[in-house]
Amino acid sequence: MGRYRISSFVITWINLITLIASLAILSFGIFLAAKHGDCEKFFTAPVLVIGAFSLILSLVGCVGAWRDNVCLLWTYLTVLFLLIAGVAVFTVFAFVVTSKGAGHAISGQAFKEYRLGDYSHWIQKQTNDPARWKHLKSCFVQTSLCNELPKKYHTIRSMRNGKLSSIESGCCRPPSECGFAMKNSTFYDLTSRIRSSNKDCRTYKNDRETKCYNCDSCRAGVAEYLKKKWRRMSTFNVIVVYSVGCCARRSASRSQYYKIY
Repeated sequence: MGRYRISSFVITWINLITLIASLAILSFGIFLAAKHGDCEKFFTAPVLVIGAFSLILSLVGCVGAWRDNVCLLWTYLTVLFLLIAGVAVFTVFAFVVTSKGAGHAISGQAFKEYRLGDYSHWIQKQTNDPARWKHLKSCFVQTSLCNELPKKYHTIRSMRNGKLSSIESGCCRPPSECGFAMKNSTFYDLTSRIRSSNKDCRTYKNDRETKCYNCDSCRAGVAEYLKKKWRRMSTFNVIVVYSVGCCARRSASRSQYYKIY
């Protein structure tokens, strides 16, 4: 009987921990949804859906395990199956659309540059959509992302040796192949002859609200950013759902043990 009580105690607290994790996911989704013009809104919906499902599932599991209610435990298992199936589909989709694309090392600089054509067609379609891109790039302008570079890199050398993010690399500066001389971390000499056919070279402007926000290199930088975020989110969701699955299996085993003995 003592062994049964220990099992009951462990199962109850595992469900409570899962409940807290579910609340964390849902809160994170609400936080993203409440922010205007933020890049994270691109994947707010999946976070909210998974968080809501996890919350409902955790509550049902907690009540079922606490009250020894077989009906609730079966409901728990059924919803769990649907959640696992949904997360599995989303995770596979996320990893498939983010399987392509990587930065290219450029001689003379520590950070990498990115090309939109390297990424999946789905990501290219999302970033090339005018309405969606207007929303995505709004966060860069509003947060003055590029204008913060002088605070981080005081000299041209420190800029070249800096660890620029994919967005900073693609949106705040012209591609290296353009051949523009760097005057400082936010200003380039655009009077020199353009050595490349890359259209980004003609799109870039030193203006703080223009920069390279409409460049393919900027879209590629955002694609790399979203790729990393989606993969982290998918991995986190898998961990949470796996934990919920363990709770469900142990709760069901506990109920069966109780009925037999």
